[in-house]
Amino acid sequence: MRYFISFIICIAFISISSCNRKDFNTVLSSGKLQFSKDTVYLDTVFTNIGSATYNLKVYNRGSNAITIPNIKLENGTNSNYRLNVDGIPGKEFTNIDILEKDSIFIFIETTINAGNIIDPLYTDKILFDTGDTQQNVDLVTLVQDANFIFPGKNAITMKVDSLTLDGQPTTLKGRFLTDTELTFTNAKPTVIYGFAAVPANKTLTIEAGSRVHFHNNSGLIVDNKASLKVNGTLTEKVIFEGDRLEHSFSETAGQWGTIWMRAGSLDNEMNHTIIKNGIIGVLVDSIGTPSTPTLKLKNTEIYNHSSYGILGRETNIEAHNVVIGNAGQASLAATIGGTYNFTHSTFANFWNSSLRQLPAVLVNNFFSYTDDTGQEIIETRNLQAANFTNCIFDGNNNIEFVLDKVDAGGLFNYNVSNSMIQFTDTNDSYKDNTEMDFTSSFYQNVILNGKSHFRDTQMNDFIIGEESDAINKAKATIFSTDILEVDRSATPDIGAYQHITFEVEK
Repeated sequence: MRYFISFIICIAFISISSCNRKDFNTVLSSGKLQFSKDTVYLDTVFTNIGSATYNLKVYNRGSNAITIPNIKLENGTNSNYRLNVDGIPGKEFTNIDILEKDSIFIFIETTINAGNIIDPLYTDKILFDTGDTQQNVDLVTLVQDANFIFPGKNAITMKVDSLTLDGQPTTLKGRFLTDTELTFTNAKPTVIYGFAAVPANKTLTIEAGSRVHFHNNSGLIVDNKASLKVNGTLTEKVIFEGDRLEHSFSETAGQWGTIWMRAGSLDNEMNHTIIKNGIIGVLVDSIGTPSTPTLKLKNTEIYNHSSYGILGRETNIEAHNVVIGNAGQASLAATIGGTYNFTHSTFANFWNSSLRQLPAVLVNNFFSYTDDTGQEIIETRNLQAANFTNCIFDGNNNIEFVLDKVDAGGLFNYNVSNSMIQFTDTNDSYKDNTEMDFTSSFYQNVILNGKSHFRDTQMNDFIIGEESDAINKAKATIFSTDILEVDRSATPDIGAYQHITFEVEK
């Protein structure tokens, strides 16, 4: 929508400017136009989904005002491209004037049905003039077919359906998946509009190499008694991301909602999975703290979310070889108690798009709310376990690991071993917090403020190099290979990756 609005504003501005031009004499174009680019690449689009708006600038470098007799698409009215030339929409234009030493804009969009074309690389040309003075600019778009999941609509009012959860209506636009939709394959990407929900007593299986794209305000819900199985491999990872395929959106956070594992969902598993560019990567709820993990994560990368990488609420998460990178708040927020066991994981938050107030990893045992009288009420839950083994906690804040306990007589069990923690308490904010006493028996072989030596923090590339203080400092576990399946049985490094030698740019 914002592209459409920008498009209209640009057109209105150009139209107003054109109306203010004075009469002037012109000569015919002589084939000496210059262009801001000789090919306009409209990034990959999904079938039947409109592209962003692209622009081409056409220059008259000469000393006389000119008239271009004809501007048109080579494929004419059958073209899947749409043009707007100097404020006028269409596919063919006549007698377009450009003042001397001046220029005009051409805006380009497309919507293509993959079923109507033979070659997924769709091309056309913008032709300027005819005959010996003709010039052209190429247009290129890659069209990708996909399986689309849309919310239902009321046949009479055409109002988009909202989900009903636990028997109560919600404001979430979406629907439950049917039995025929409970397997996502790598044959085509899956594009989800609204929230697609896995029904109770059903399992959504996502096969290796699958790509799942979410539209704005969309996501995936695993309902009570439902399960999610994501079966990626090292060579065929499963990727969850937004549906904007333009390169400029490849690292843009907040494009979609979340993968929400609701209270009562069970046996959720993710392996060799990449989750990027949402608001919350994974939101995990539970009813009480289940004795078995609500979510098992392994060999998984969660990057670039505008709020949280993982937000757990009184739940049970078991993870190894996990990388949770940049997020607008916390990479991992393990809240309201629960059970959390992370081994050989890297929590690295170098978010720089806004002020981040939370550490990379936050663990607490409470939640708060305001009652009917306006009084704030704080309730606590048991932290059954928060165990971190061979983990890196790093980022661009002074403090990147916090245990935040409210004393209420409940359990608050934690243990951190053979890990590296960024913790510089310049204001002594935690000097009276016994949970942050790194000399206590709850911390073993911890490196404070060591050098991680990540390859590229802004690109969420958290492989460690030869200068890392994490090298050979981990203890042996049953997880004998790293996230890339590199052997670590002899000399394990802290974090999800074994170190490598970085190539020197020439």
